[in-house]
Amino acid sequence: MIVLFLLCTLLVFTIVFRFRRRRLYELAALLPGTKSAHPVLGVIPLLIGNSEATMTSLQDFSYEIMEPGIGKGWLNHILYILVVNPEDIEMITKTCLEKDDLHRFFRRLLGYGGIFAPVSIWRRRRKILVPTFSPKILKNFVDIFAQQSNKLADKLYDKTSKTPFSIWPFLVSYNLDSVGESVMGVRLNSQNIHSYSPFLNSMTTILNITCERIFRLWWHPECLFRCFPIYSIHEKCIKLLHSFVDKVIETKAIELQKDKMSQQNECHHFDLQEFQKKSFLENLINLSGGAQNLTNDELREEILTLIVAATDTSAVAMGYTLILLGKYPKIQDKVYKELNEIFGNSNRPLESEDLNKLKYLERVIKESLRLYPPVPFIIRKIEKEIKLPSGNCLPAGSGAVLSIWGVHRNPKCWGADAEHFDPDRFLPERFKLVKSGSYLPFSIGPRNCLGYQYALMSIKTALSTILRNYKVLGEPESSPIPRIRVKMEIMMKAVDGFNVTLQKRE
Repeated sequence: MIVLFLLCTLLVFTIVFRFRRRRLYELAALLPGTKSAHPVLGVIPLLIGNSEATMTSLQDFSYEIMEPGIGKGWLNHILYILVVNPEDIEMITKTCLEKDDLHRFFRRLLGYGGIFAPVSIWRRRRKILVPTFSPKILKNFVDIFAQQSNKLADKLYDKTSKTPFSIWPFLVSYNLDSVGESVMGVRLNSQNIHSYSPFLNSMTTILNITCERIFRLWWHPECLFRCFPIYSIHEKCIKLLHSFVDKVIETKAIELQKDKMSQQNECHHFDLQEFQKKSFLENLINLSGGAQNLTNDELREEILTLIVAATDTSAVAMGYTLILLGKYPKIQDKVYKELNEIFGNSNRPLESEDLNKLKYLERVIKESLRLYPPVPFIIRKIEKEIKLPSGNCLPAGSGAVLSIWGVHRNPKCWGADAEHFDPDRFLPERFKLVKSGSYLPFSIGPRNCLGYQYALMSIKTALSTILRNYKVLGEPESSPIPRIRVKMEIMMKAVDGFNVTLQKRE
């Protein structure tokens, strides 16, 4: 009798649930889906497996819907719509600003940091953050990038042989040191530690756990996730990261207060030069006064978000660029020729004025970001029904997965050679013909990545320093289409850990 009652209750609940969502099902029926989807579980079976298998499934789905430009995938009862059409992507990034619920798994670590915050919180904080990314402020970080990249080049010296090695630990340590000094004003010295520093190790571990949690539905409910042993590791990493950043914030706030009192006693003018030389944290503390005041918890959220976003994305971009240069030695020779024209035989560090001269290197980096974007997918929540330029309708209550991987390889956007590695497609006269919404390695629209120029400056500085000192060797590709095995770990990373072979330049 009890079983019958429970079955009837479940049946009524299902009928009411589906009736309330009838418009969603009606619009979903009009969209193409993947042939590999399960009739009940949807695309869940395709996402189960290791990180490489997951990424392969998402790539295959992107290729499958390349012609219609859009396709649906069900995670059981949750509807996600994959989009590779540039006009549709542009509209979604401009009008659907709320991040998807899957981002909630970052909240224990990052709270309501700018990337994952609800729109109501994001708008206020964005206004505070924008001035800290002004070109005049960013220019002053080039010295930090140059010093840290010289240290990186020195660390790589012992790896010069004909044996491939994983350059990932070196790249991510360089980025963490650069980010730590420019964002927090703290020297983390990760490059001087023989293995990962505790801060870097905790950050890497928590990001890997979060990625696994997204694709393991049984880890989604908080009450179930707490039952697994991985939960204690998750919490331990968060505690370490939070306590470190909290301590830095408290120390910096005291230092700034002392400086302010000292300036008031000595003089009463505002020194723009000093303001521009300060770290992001110091500028945020100075800029968030009065009604815009950020609490220490809010400062920690924004600082941690900047660190996480800037460290891995830049390291991934650098890793893929180096691999591609090893596969295409003629392109690497052009980069080295440009470096010779700027630096000659000198070993002087890069200066901010040099960055604008690195035209060809910048094209190489942008083409690397096109073929191998660090963040291959963006997910937005569809709160209101929206009609796209393609004529398709996205139902309220669904999620839009913008396939950066897909649109970057879409022949309708990039031509028949969309899969080819061709840096010259970023020549101004060629790139201006590319459709808007076709290139978004750091997103587009109001919620685009504020740190794009910061990242590009750091990447150009480090790569130019490495390539001035070393030649990247590799098995040359016989085809203009590079083949690199990739996996999904929040960022899209190389399966082999970014293996390269370096030879010291004479």
